[in-house]
Amino acid sequence: MKERRRAARQKSFLRGSIQFNNGRNSADCLIRDITTFGARLVCSDAVTTPDVIDVYIPQKEQTFRAHVIWRHAQEMGVSFAQASAAQPADSSSEGLDLAARVERLETELAAMKRMLRRLKTDAGSDQDVA
Repeated sequence: MKERRRAARQKSFLRGSIQFNNGRNSADCLIRDITTFGARLVCSDAVTTPDVIDVYIPQKEQTFRAHVIWRHAQEMGVSFAQASAAQPADSSSEGLDLAARVERLETELAAMKRMLRRLKTDAGSDQDVA
């Protein structure tokens, strides 16, 4: 059987939340597989959702607009709406994406180091006062 996915699935164990009806309804879920184009969600209960939902991933602090592609018992497969327009299927874009992520993480790490130095300096000056 030929693989129809545009990107290989990455196994995950991320906590998530399915939101629909303009955020008035939500249900917790577990994200078991994820790619830049979609995900496989597992809900604790059989949840009836519309075909278009928002998937919030607290660990990534991101919300994705998604279209439900398939449903089976407590699982559903979704396709991310913005991924199809924003991500070309070209594999060279993955290298650029990775480089951008590494650069962003290095910037965050440098900022955290500066904050830690500042906190240590502040803690040292507080001890001198006492």
